[in-house]
Amino acid sequence: MDPLLLNVIKKNDSKQLASEFLSGYKTLVSEVGGILSQVSLKRILKGFEKGQPKDVADEIQRALQSAENAPQNVAVIGQSGSGKSSFINVLRGIGHEGAGSASVGVVPTTRKKTPYPHPKYPNMTFWDLPGTGTPESLPNAYQEVVGDDNYDYFIIISSSRFSSNNAFLAQKIQEKGKKFYFVRTKVDSDLYNENKSKPRSFNKETVLQQIRDNCLINLSKIVSEPTPTVFLVSNFKSKEFDFPKLQETLLQDLPAEKHYTALLLLPNLSESFIQLKRAMIKEKLWLTAFWAAILAFIPLTPFCCGFELSEHERDLKQYQSLFGLDEESVSQIAQNLGTSEQEIYSLMKSTDFNSLVKDDSIIANVKKCAEFVFSVTGLLQSSVFQFYKVYFLHLKFIDTVAEDAKRVLAKIEEMRSGRMK
Repeated sequence: MDPLLLNVIKKNDSKQLASEFLSGYKTLVSEVGGILSQVSLKRILKGFEKGQPKDVADEIQRALQSAENAPQNVAVIGQSGSGKSSFINVLRGIGHEGAGSASVGVVPTTRKKTPYPHPKYPNMTFWDLPGTGTPESLPNAYQEVVGDDNYDYFIIISSSRFSSNNAFLAQKIQEKGKKFYFVRTKVDSDLYNENKSKPRSFNKETVLQQIRDNCLINLSKIVSEPTPTVFLVSNFKSKEFDFPKLQETLLQDLPAEKHYTALLLLPNLSESFIQLKRAMIKEKLWLTAFWAAILAFIPLTPFCCGFELSEHERDLKQYQSLFGLDEESVSQIAQNLGTSEQEIYSLMKSTDFNSLVKDDSIIANVKKCAEFVFSVTGLLQSSVFQFYKVYFLHLKFIDTVAEDAKRVLAKIEEMRSGRMK
């Protein structure tokens, strides 16, 4: 039972709730940041201190709506042939031949800036900008594209030694006061070639460090503060090298209101990233429950927390979608691995909705909470029971789907590793 939710229901002192809210919320926030901005936190605490719970509820609701609807525009830019389009497909969780994928090929395929909305969240858009270093992309014309102020940040893509084009882009983006990340692609090919040409002296970590140092030395001549970070990736081995680290860095640098959608819509490249998703979804659930608890026990404020099975089954499917385990995603995973959808579903426990709903441990926890609240406040026990039943059930949903995602990820890695052997 969540002590802070109980204290809200018990109508504890507002100033005490302010302190408890802040400490309780901090325990929910992951290392990449939470949903509430510092401005929102200050407004919530101010509402508590003034004894205005309705103001607190309104601010939480505003922050949650902002988190779900915040637009994001990411510009991907760089030398023609560096793998920009493939990189965008990885971030969108789409195969290079999938419907709606960014075009990839051995000749330049991006001739004008092209928006690629996320398939599950159209407010998040990746912009594939025309490649530099071709007759069609003159620096002066390209500067106008870089000058677009609608992008949240830029990702500069390079697949070879640091070039004058890379320097040009980094300098122009910095002059505009925009943030950029430098991504060196095709490092798997570099490692293969180096091993082929120097089999006796080849050392994987040494080669990677040489590539990183070359980029850092040249970037440091352009950007002094903060120290630039270089990410080494392979668009075809996205779970290796720096792709997971890049994901976490992008999230940490975003404003709070953009954390939620960015985290949930990026693909599962590691167990740690799945854990971050789980934490963010639980944070949102807790804030929603806190908001509902405040409204439920403000005089004359209507509160309804029913238990329509069809509604909660839709919620479970939404959690599966956020963890990349919806029907379309499972079909794509099976196709990519050359296996059956049934084999993927056999790893998932969240497909059995009825068993989750009938989980005895949830009912026991709900009864305990409802009886306690009733004994303290005299509030209608059935309303409290329904409130906690929904809260605990959704916690169960989140944990079950997150564990499913880990098992599916392990299966993907196992099958891909087997192919390589």
